[in-house]
Amino acid sequence: MSFCGQLKKCVLNAANNSLAVILRSGVHSSGVLQKEGDRRSMMKGLPKTDEGSAGERFHFGGFDKVVDFPSLDTPNTLFDDIPFKELPILHIKSTKNNTIFALCRPDGHFILTRSCGMEGFKNCRKGTNVAAQVTAVGMSARITKMGYRTVRVCINGLGPGRLSSIKGLQTAGINIVSITDTTPICEIPIHRPPAARSV
Repeated sequence: MSFCGQLKKCVLNAANNSLAVILRSGVHSSGVLQKEGDRRSMMKGLPKTDEGSAGERFHFGGFDKVVDFPSLDTPNTLFDDIPFKELPILHIKSTKNNTIFALCRPDGHFILTRSCGMEGFKNCRKGTNVAAQVTAVGMSARITKMGYRTVRVCINGLGPGRLSSIKGLQTAGINIVSITDTTPICEIPIHRPPAARSV
């Protein structure tokens, strides 16, 4: 039997073992084809995909204690030798497309503002939880240089950067005294009126 005959016989035997050999201009081979079970085990071994605009998947902890409900003594309670009513407020507005941080004094005067776009994120990446966390870390570095270590947080909106922004502040060493949710809730939804009839 010639070499080509032996090679064709090997090709037929290899086809049973899920190998494909093409005899046109030389010998080419491909790897073993994966069966359905192999694919499932491979997919289990892959890391989880980033949630992107879906938000945080896991609950995070790390707070020392849960503060009781406000009382008459709360405004005068000292946190790092500063009364609660004189602590700066860090406003976080988390929308679908961006996350905006604004630090202001208790009387309402703005001190510093940062957003995901100012940190270098562009287009749809501004609306991710990663962008919100990076912006929170950058914001906390700036306010720490200005001398603010303890803040109150007011969070507004239901965007993906809602939890990760607080996580970024906490990671960077900012002492969060209270978290207030100021997201407006519409109990009677006002629908957009229908378009005017064109004649």
